[in-house]
Amino acid sequence: MRLLKAEELFRKLLEGGSKKQPQLLGLDVGSKYVGLAVSDQKNRIALPLSVLGRTKTNINLMADDFKTLVKNYSLAGLVVGYPFNLQGQSSPDASQVSLLVGELCKTGKLDDLSYTYWDENFTSKCVEALLNPLKLNDPVETKTMTDKFAAVCILQGYLDNMNRALRSADKCDSASGQ
Repeated sequence: MRLLKAEELFRKLLEGGSKKQPQLLGLDVGSKYVGLAVSDQKNRIALPLSVLGRTKTNINLMADDFKTLVKNYSLAGLVVGYPFNLQGQSSPDASQVSLLVGELCKTGKLDDLSYTYWDENFTSKCVEALLNPLKLNDPVETKTMTDKFAAVCILQGYLDNMNRALRSADKCDSASGQ
């Protein structure tokens, strides 16, 4: 796996080169679960996908799951939620995200895949606030749903930002006569 800047990953996605439009996978990494979301084929909307259980011993199984998702969705890369603090620096929770990415890299199963980090500030809190009125009784179901939809928020934030930047660049190019 190769770390790219957010803009580089999106540019790579647009260049694609395959018949099927490549998509992105959003990850909300927690200590017990990894929430997953996938972009639509136009890379404008993030959709909830699933949640993977996370243990110290299942990293190879997780890498296999990611490899299957890469094939099924023509994934061009991962957008990994990263907990920055309000000053834009890594927060203490960032170590578990870096650890998971490092472990996935060590498996060698995802070497062709690129990834970028994206600020995940307040995504879980926003989802919890949205789910609260539903009065879900099962704590595991609530947690997994929170993780899945936090991944949607992470990926949607990335897609919105990249598409907005692309539109702005297009407007500048057309205004300058290029």
